[in-house]
Amino acid sequence: MAEESFYGVTLTAENNSVTWDVVADEDYARGQKLVIKQILLGAEAKDNEFNVVEVTTMKDSVQIPIAVLKAGETRAVNPDVEFYESKVTFKLIKGSGPVYIHGQNIKDDVEVVDMEEEDDEDDGEDDEIEHPKKRAKIEPNAADSKNAKNPKKK
Repeated sequence: MAEESFYGVTLTAENNSVTWDVVADEDYARGQKLVIKQILLGAEAKDNEFNVVEVTTMKDSVQIPIAVLKAGETRAVNPDVEFYESKVTFKLIKGSGPVYIHGQNIKDDVEVVDMEEEDDEDDGEDDEIEHPKKRAKIEPNAADSKNAKNPKKK
């Protein structure tokens, strides 16, 4: 069963960088992910100032802006991006903010089950049920066969 919690941080000119990291815990067999749902520009942001939020992932070595916000124009974006099993750093690379980043921290503790092992452990209960694996052959109708043999001349 997954454990979900709210994730929220504030970026400003003074505190322009924050890092999220995976918790090293064996209780979460399937891993953890961070889902960013919304990035907002604060009401006290300066007019005519662009605020650019950049994300850097350690796993894939990706460094890219994910939000460009400006008071009076774009105050919010909904990127809906997921970072799975990777240390992530958010940085306000331009502007003074404040910029609020909201999302979910999801820890999944469901065990990974090998489907082949599960099939081997069956008691043969499903053996009585037929599982057809062949596709049905489509027979052309007589008219189509006739047209295929005698194509119209132009």
